Amino acid sequence: MKKIALIMVCTLGIIYLVGYFNSIAVNDGFKTLEEKSLGLLKEGDIIFQTSESEQSKAIQITTNSKFSHCGLVYAINGKKYVYEAVQPIKITPIEEWINHGKDKKYLVKRLKNAETVLNSPTLSKMKQKGELYLNKNYDAYFEWSDDKIYCSELVWKIYNEGANIKLCSFQTLKDFNLNDPKVQKIMKQRYGNNIPYHEEVVAPSQLVNSDVLETVIDTY
Repeated sequence: MKKIALIMVCTLGIIYLVGYFNSIAVNDGFKTLEEKSLGLLKEGDIIFQTSESEQSKAIQITTNSKFSHCGLVYAINGKKYVYEAVQPIKITPIEEWINHGKDKKYLVKRLKNAETVLNSPTLSKMKQKGELYLNKNYDAYFEWSDDKIYCSELVWKIYNEGANIKLCSFQTLKDFNLNDPKVQKIMKQRYGNNIPYHEEVVAPSQLVNSDVLETVIDTY
């Protein structure tokens, strides 16, 4: 009996050790995969995610897209960041930005001719234009102005003002799906009875579908 018990203990010990080292290998594999993905990022890339706020769900319904937030990839002192319009507009470390998204998933788009267009002088000019919006307030009303800024507006304006590139055309608020009760509730809270149906906007979904961009990373 003692011999059988000893064999069982040794067997269980071996199984535990195999499982333990396999879990380490899997975790290292995922870490390496994530590091490789982040290593593909370049300045000027546009990164998208699905945030989990009530507003995010309304944006997804309104635009018929899972993407509700986006930002612009910056490289500062060898590290990657996302310039994003939240409250307030700020520069966020890439890992922190990814952790804020649903299931930590993200999509990265890049200008199709980025190698020739997004040279050092152009990227510098884009950053200079972007600095004009740093620390400004987030625009929850999605108005097209420079006083307050929302996420896709920030990206669009930096490309337009810094690189003379229009990533997509405008749409008006009435072009989107506004019939869902969740959407109507938020719009009622923000606009009352004065909903600006003819306000020109740029949604994350419009940037995702831009003809001048191509996908370089998709973790969905």
